[in-house]
Amino acid sequence: MMKNAAPVPSGQDGMTRQQLLELESAPKTRRQILLGRLILVLPLVTGGAALAEYWYLPNYKSFTATLCWPVFLGVLLALYGIGLIVSLSRREARDKLRSHAPFYAFLFVLLMVYDILTLKTNTLLSPYFAYPNLILNAFLSDAGYLAVSTKSSMILLMTGYLWGVGLGLVTGIACGYSRHVDYWIAPFLKLLGAIPSVTWIPISMILMKSLFHASVFVIALGVWFSVTIACITGIQGIDKADFEAARTLGASERQLIFHIAIPSAVPNIFQGMTQGMSTACMALITAEMIGSDAGLGWYITWQRSWAQYAKMYAAIILLCVIFIGINFLMDTIRRHVLRWKETEVDA
Repeated sequence: MMKNAAPVPSGQDGMTRQQLLELESAPKTRRQILLGRLILVLPLVTGGAALAEYWYLPNYKSFTATLCWPVFLGVLLALYGIGLIVSLSRREARDKLRSHAPFYAFLFVLLMVYDILTLKTNTLLSPYFAYPNLILNAFLSDAGYLAVSTKSSMILLMTGYLWGVGLGLVTGIACGYSRHVDYWIAPFLKLLGAIPSVTWIPISMILMKSLFHASVFVIALGVWFSVTIACITGIQGIDKADFEAARTLGASERQLIFHIAIPSAVPNIFQGMTQGMSTACMALITAEMIGSDAGLGWYITWQRSWAQYAKMYAAIILLCVIFIGINFLMDTIRRHVLRWKETEVDA
């Protein structure tokens, strides 16, 4: 006869945050302490190596070096050094910095390797691959154009994105909650979902009265689809018993939508909004490259046509920084709104 297995205590199937904190606060061996310190100073070592490579490795033929690049590297090293000093008095900050330190060191290595392949050896042929000095000088010399182009791109992006989110919420909530609405809208969703939004650029340029409105339409279309599908998935995934219980207690249709359907679908909605932002960014650059007379996408095309590759790379880097910042902001908002969900997981 088999013995009954020992029951698993409640909450022991996974480690709680408190248990993780206790595990992290456990005494460390001397080797672990030394390894942690080495990881913390690793970005300073690789950053110093990048500076030494720039100063002491000779440039390729007539390539000239300026102070822009070493100053830039020095600022990055100084910022990391300040963060390291501040973290020494706070264990939580020190642990967080240590978790990011290998990636920071890797970035310094990448910058050093790229400088070697361009400025020092011309392995990546000039002018198609501009060395870091030229790119930084392009930022400084064309700062005015880049600022105006950035402003134009952000206005276009946010206009199309907000329209897409607003319409996507309305359509998604209606389709997710009502089978009758879903009956009429679902076929169009299946049709539009298979076609990338940028495909509609030529048609939108003909139908719309301006390039700006055509670009807004293309951006909004991609965002609308992502948010709509996310809303439908979130609402249709709600347990039907929740709606029945609410109706039994006398809830109206409006209360069912705003107090059960929408709150329960919020995690999916944020997922759709994040995916929609990625789609919007891609549509933005494509629209500006093809049919716009302003913005960073237009600036990239303009500089490429004149073989000004350093300025082109400067705009590309600026785009990357902007999109990273937008995604970070959206993730911060999502974590703030959904902090109740993290509390449930910790419990």
